[in-house]
Amino acid sequence: QIAQFGCCGKNTSLKLRGRMGNLFSRTSSSLVITIHSKGKWNQHWQSHLASNKLMVIDFSSSNCGPCRFIEPEINAMAARYTEIEFVKIDVDKLMEVAEKWDVEVVPTFVLVKRGKEVGRVVGADKKELEETIQQQLQHQQRY
Repeated sequence: QIAQFGCCGKNTSLKLRGRMGNLFSRTSSSLVITIHSKGKWNQHWQSHLASNKLMVIDFSSSNCGPCRFIEPEINAMAARYTEIEFVKIDVDKLMEVAEKWDVEVVPTFVLVKRGKEVGRVVGADKKELEETIQQQLQHQQRY
């Protein structure tokens, strides 16, 4: 199967790998939750819907240089903004999830609250992502 995703504004074809099984991980050095299967995504999504937390979904690819470049920044944000849930989805492994969120370029960061998209940053723009997160946090404090 071939999925069309752009990386860094360029159109590329990413060859999809076979299913990884029901894997879900959070490394000890990162607070970012990495989801490797549709089943675990569905389980995590249901848990999100029952919470009031802001979730940042990091759609990336292991084949994308800018995705790897910004990863330490995302890990640092996850450590700094502990009230926010950071989730990483590899578009190579979970194409269905990426398509549901209309992801065309990686990295794409989708901010979700109560199941609805409240913000989106396309590209490895740390400053724009941080500003978008700050806007959502300020909005939360007002309501």
